[in-house]
Amino acid sequence: MKYVLVTGGVVSGLGKGVTASSIGVVLKACGLRVTSIKIDPYLNTDAGTMSPFEHGEVFVLDDGGEVDLDLGNYERFLDVTLTRDNNITTGKIYQSVLDKERRGDYLGKTVQVVPHITDAIKTWIESVSLIPVDGKVGPADVCVIELGGTVGDIESMPFIEALRQLSFSVGQENFCLIHVSLIPVLGVVGEQKTKPTQHSVRELRALGLTPHLLACRSAQPLLENTKEKLSQFCHVAAGNILNIHDVPNIWHVPLLLRNQNAHHSILQQLNLLSIAMPPDLRDWTKMAETYDNLTNSVRIAMVGKYVGLTDSYLSVVKALLHACVACSLKPSIDWIAASDLEDDSAKLTPEAHAAAWETLKNAACVLVPGGFGDRGVKGMILAAKYARENNVPYLGICLGMQISVIEFARSLLSLERADSTEFDEHTPNPVVVFMPEGSRTHMGSTMRLGSRRTLFQTPDCITSKLYHNSEYVDERHRHRYEVNPDVIGILEEAGLKFVGKDDSGRRMEILELPSHPFYVGVQFHPEFKSRPGKPSALFLGLILAATGQLETYLDRHPNTS
Repeated sequence: MKYVLVTGGVVSGLGKGVTASSIGVVLKACGLRVTSIKIDPYLNTDAGTMSPFEHGEVFVLDDGGEVDLDLGNYERFLDVTLTRDNNITTGKIYQSVLDKERRGDYLGKTVQVVPHITDAIKTWIESVSLIPVDGKVGPADVCVIELGGTVGDIESMPFIEALRQLSFSVGQENFCLIHVSLIPVLGVVGEQKTKPTQHSVRELRALGLTPHLLACRSAQPLLENTKEKLSQFCHVAAGNILNIHDVPNIWHVPLLLRNQNAHHSILQQLNLLSIAMPPDLRDWTKMAETYDNLTNSVRIAMVGKYVGLTDSYLSVVKALLHACVACSLKPSIDWIAASDLEDDSAKLTPEAHAAAWETLKNAACVLVPGGFGDRGVKGMILAAKYARENNVPYLGICLGMQISVIEFARSLLSLERADSTEFDEHTPNPVVVFMPEGSRTHMGSTMRLGSRRTLFQTPDCITSKLYHNSEYVDERHRHRYEVNPDVIGILEEAGLKFVGKDDSGRRMEILELPSHPFYVGVQFHPEFKSRPGKPSALFLGLILAATGQLETYLDRHPNTS
């Protein structure tokens, strides 16, 4: 196995995830098979219990793993299906070592960070890198490892030491280290400053790791004298200093690396030049350039709870991007804080309330994504009601589907107190209930998680047609509450149709309103499987409906299964 390690210096949030994904794309374009591992040095066992405000979205894998959003970047860029073990956290490592200690596996030895924790990290990396993730048999050629955080953080020290040992044990030609660093420009002087990167590399070398390539983040392309200075003081050949400057969209990053011959430097370090081909990035180039040249846009109202941090809905944003590009449009997402739509907001913050409603009414479609807790629910219900009554295309995901059921029950069944037991435990009309397999006491991994099968109940619904008339679809789930099976009868009599159910027939997975141009709610999260060039069927349906192209599209794609 060949390893490419991507570390970060100076500050966090430099785009290590996109850089690591892009390196994978370029190596894959050279004909190599690529897998990836993300190391998160935090103590949480996984990302499942962390606030979206603090850490961005929780990405869900096929096997139900709740992981860092960077694994979403890897899956989208490399078109692979990763496992929960491809995300290593300090919590997972310490837990595995402590479990062994309790079993007596260490035969009475004193358990220490070195060698026990570092050995566990190395063993984990070596075993996970062998898991095929691209649908083929046998291990990949290269494993790209991204170390989260910044070099020098106390919490990442055991990982740095484990990776130092790994680089020594696998040998020079099986290990390539790429250090991502910031080259700031100070306002008055306007000079590209290399000192922060020098310090960062010095720290890395002091810990026993020497970078083979530097990936420098900057607003503008690096000047030649900046490169020379970096080469001289960081002991990295000038040809191995890559510049990842700001680009119009992130699909340009693999092209940026290719244009600087990054693949050649990496392949040379890993002794793979003899088996690799020149990178074929024609499709990727076409995709990046197509997006740059798009002029028309479509306005999408995104009504959510965590709109203060767009990373909270990263996969939804990417899925909208993929769907819009497929329709030759740019997405224009109007973020609406759900609470701003509520009646209370009209009294407390009238300007925000008026602006939110104006934004909603100017949008071509409405999307209510997933979320937990009761904050903003009233606003989401108002958004669903507005979309339903005004024939505006609507897509409700997870909580967004439950919202549409609550709104429908209140408005059309006159059940004024219809609610989810998540928001009102004592509601006399529980239309959304806690599902039986969850845990009420534990938060982590206690939900209905991962890829589950949904069976279509009728072939003539919009959703089935969007999924090319297949009889079923496998999508990823992450939720605790579901539509109450006891109220399905009265809801369907009133016109709401549940066109997708699980194999037991008791879990409602997809709803549609046949009297509406496009009013769809899904209990699963279709955004997690959307890919560039292969948009999610439901997001594509939403954008087609918003631009009046849905009927033409469905007529043009009959029975393509």
